[in-house]
Amino acid sequence: MLRVTPMAMTSLLSHITSLSLPPLKPPSSSLFSHSAKPTRTLFLRPFSISCSSSSSDPPPNSFNGDIGPYLSCSMPHKRLKVAVLLSGGVDSSVALRLLHAAGHSCTAFYLKIWFQEGFENFWSECPWEEDLDYAKAVCNQVDVPLEVVHLTDEYWKNVVSYIIEEYRCGRTPNPDVLCNTRIKFGVFMDAIGSMEFDYVASGHYAKVVHPSADQMDKDSALELSQDMVKDQTYFLSHLSQDQLKRLIFPLGCLSKDQVRKLATKFDLPNKERKDSQGICFLGKIRFSDFIGRHIGEREGVILEAESGDLLGKHQGFWFYTIGQRQGLRLPGGPWYVVEKDVKNNVVFVSRNYFSVDKRRRLFRVGSLKWLQGLPSDQTSQLQCKVRHGPRFCDCTLVIEHGEDGNEDVAVVNLSEDDQGLAAGQFAAFYQGRTCLGSGVILESWDDQGFPVCTKALENARMEDKSLLGKPVKIKVKPEALVTESCQIDGLELHGGSKTSGISAAKKHMHVSPGKTIHRYPLNWLPKFWKKWLQIF
Repeated sequence: MLRVTPMAMTSLLSHITSLSLPPLKPPSSSLFSHSAKPTRTLFLRPFSISCSSSSSDPPPNSFNGDIGPYLSCSMPHKRLKVAVLLSGGVDSSVALRLLHAAGHSCTAFYLKIWFQEGFENFWSECPWEEDLDYAKAVCNQVDVPLEVVHLTDEYWKNVVSYIIEEYRCGRTPNPDVLCNTRIKFGVFMDAIGSMEFDYVASGHYAKVVHPSADQMDKDSALELSQDMVKDQTYFLSHLSQDQLKRLIFPLGCLSKDQVRKLATKFDLPNKERKDSQGICFLGKIRFSDFIGRHIGEREGVILEAESGDLLGKHQGFWFYTIGQRQGLRLPGGPWYVVEKDVKNNVVFVSRNYFSVDKRRRLFRVGSLKWLQGLPSDQTSQLQCKVRHGPRFCDCTLVIEHGEDGNEDVAVVNLSEDDQGLAAGQFAAFYQGRTCLGSGVILESWDDQGFPVCTKALENARMEDKSLLGKPVKIKVKPEALVTESCQIDGLELHGGSKTSGISAAKKHMHVSPGKTIHRYPLNWLPKFWKKWLQIF
């Protein structure tokens, strides 16, 4: 049962709207039936929420035998009262149906978190109405009550305003980590603290291992999900142990393919719906438009890191992050953002981003939060993720204990080069399949950071940038062999030490005189791009 320290329950529970759903109807070819009795809206007073319906007393293990194997992460042998976060997407809908099939008493909650009054022109682009309609339709199928929780102000104060300030300071925050920690499993958990739910569930791809009944003093553990590509432990790595103990993730034992098949088996109204992309509160709005609206624009210069040459102009360093390629609008590329001068509003770029002498292996992490206590001061044989995706790096971690009230800092040394370390992002740490916790990547790097030449630094500090003259004419960079060490489609690429991927591919190609040779084999490039997106 949840034991949460009560907050200002009167103000929080006033955000909750009760939706009395129409009776269960036979499936229809139309996605939503508007002929049904209109939904009745009630505003709830503190400690009086209508969570009961015909699903309040389901028979235990009331599922078909063929669903049983999919319930291992849904606690099927217990009888629980579960609050289920329902977004209207396929994943959270399948999670709800699995918990219902396992015999639990479920109440679904839809969180309204789009931003404040005064941004109505953006609201028309936000798909919340469609999301909520899907959520209602999913609940109708099994007569599960649905509550709508208004957390607009809380989301703005705890997530959006933080994101804007971090970008203004030149850092790259992760809104998904903040939303999980501060809203979904923070403010929301506090809001329902008096409702005596045993657990809160969501459609995250992660696994929580709780201690047995006779060892309740032990910690719960956050483990990798069955689907390593969809795994979302990175986004959950900054939770506290108190938050983790209250969570169930029914999809942690399933692959995405299995979830899609279950959506079809359950005949969910959103079974064909595509997965959502982007930041949850923006909907269809471009992130650059959102940042531009709140921070504004200020013209600055783009300098080549190696030469200091003026290559072009930009409208604010906050639109760029380390490793970014798109949006630079420079010829002769690809060009990559390698550093930023926040004070002087300068963006440094390079075409040698993946050169072996521009490596970064050592970095520092602050705002540390450990799920099962502080690890030893010096820990080896750990793995690290610096972004969402299936890629891990082996690492060592040394804890520098803060003095005079300062926080601890972890010094991380990766076993492989990583070119895309961005201050403000999270680094999550793992031991085997267990996520230990995470922290925020700091601005301080070791001397192996990308070298910006002295001339470029001097040009960046010039008060009158017009003295730099006009942008130089960029020469097309000669074709060069790929130098990044990686494994792509069975071709091992080692810059110079072994046959490069391009050379290896050319050996398998018969080229007639005068025929154009593509830089990448046509059947190899799509696979390269797919793996690239998974990594970055």
